[in-house]
Amino acid sequence: MLLAIDIGNTNTVFALFEGRNLTQFWRCRTEGARSVDEYAVFLRPLFDLAGLKWTDVTDVIVSSVVPDADLHIERFTQKYIGRPCVFVTAETVRGVKISLDRPGELGADRIVNAVAVMAHYQVPAVVIDFGTATTFDVISRDGTYQGGVIAPGVRLSIEALHSKAAKLPRVGIKKPPAVIGKNTADAMQSGMYWGYIGLIEGILTHITEEMGEKPFVLATGGLAVLYAESTNVIDRVDEHLTLKGLLKIYEDNKRNA
Repeated sequence: MLLAIDIGNTNTVFALFEGRNLTQFWRCRTEGARSVDEYAVFLRPLFDLAGLKWTDVTDVIVSSVVPDADLHIERFTQKYIGRPCVFVTAETVRGVKISLDRPGELGADRIVNAVAVMAHYQVPAVVIDFGTATTFDVISRDGTYQGGVIAPGVRLSIEALHSKAAKLPRVGIKKPPAVIGKNTADAMQSGMYWGYIGLIEGILTHITEEMGEKPFVLATGGLAVLYAESTNVIDRVDEHLTLKGLLKIYEDNKRNA
């Protein structure tokens, strides 16, 4: 059984694969200082509820964009799972050419998403990931990672407004009843919702112009469904895209070991 761990800036996801089947899926808040034993306290009851033991895990693969958490995760898997971690980096992934000035700067999550798109969908493609940042990753027809766009995430923008403007409340993220807000909360929600729809459509228009052809557009992340329902530029939503990419990288490394 494969334990795939996706450490994002906001949340960390633990997933178990039995062969190619995703059988368990758990999430906790990412904390760089979370200790080895705290990971065990979080996961052990979940393993018990699923009728699983630590020894059921045979391999561990990790995608991380939070370096402070890496050592704790590595020691957790060694101490409790009894298995070493394989961390995804630009150097350890096969099958993806990276056309960047400094390939080592590319986040593991973006590499993993590119692998998943090529394995399960089609290229050329653009992956929009609604995370702490809203990112656009461009993969060309020949499977080369060409670069992308990084914009502030929706929740990050809301927090910035709330913390820097004394009279603006913290609001939830949802589609407002109208574009023109009749109160402060509705006006803020309209800006967060329709403003990001405009950002998505505008950036995709310019990316398509630069590519010279229309890419397949895939959205992932917790807010992907919410935003995809109000624009026709997103072809598909896949909330498990990163996990699928981790599984693919694991399979390729196992095959070529």
